Amino acid sequence: MQRDSLRERLKEYAEISEIEEISRRYLVMNAFDGTLTMLGVIIGAYLAKIKSPLSIISAGLAGSMAMGISGIAGAYMTERAERLRRLKELERAMLKNLRKSVHYRSQKFATLVVALIDGLSPMIASICVLFPFFLVHFSIIPFSIAIYLSIAMALLIMTLLGIYLAKISKESKLKYGLQMIGIGILTALACILISMALGGGIT
Repeated sequence: MQRDSLRERLKEYAEISEIEEISRRYLVMNAFDGTLTMLGVIIGAYLAKIKSPLSIISAGLAGSMAMGISGIAGAYMTERAERLRRLKELERAMLKNLRKSVHYRSQKFATLVVALIDGLSPMIASICVLFPFFLVHFSIIPFSIAIYLSIAMALLIMTLLGIYLAKISKESKLKYGLQMIGIGILTALACILISMALGGGIT
């Protein structure tokens, strides 16, 4: 009974705060950012001839943690400010203090949920792309295979995000998926060109 009551309450908060749409945007945008960032890190490490999986894991985890903390803190403070502004406007219109109302609780709930989605989505996406190098560290797969698996994982995540966007917009899943893959390929090419311009190369 308590679990059902909590579920109903959270559902009510979500409806009042209208977080579904903004949560979707944060999820897709930030998972996409995390995936592309980690793809760049891995390709850059490969072109720089870094062969230590621990070096890539350390750089990748540091980057994903930075994105996660930045996302949670930044989104929380921004979303809180926006929702408090809206709540105060509603208070002025109603000539009533709403700090103990369901509206106030729903806005606090929405702020927390959006902040967590904003911070955790790039972290999770980044770690998924980075995962093959953990397998290298534990001598399960060779380093060369991990590079290709990581790139494949990044492209898979971007494809799934494209399919998700297509489902939301009710448009072609193939079109959105190919667009996402195209962006991933362009990112890889940009990393290669930058490395070549700086005197690096491909082995």
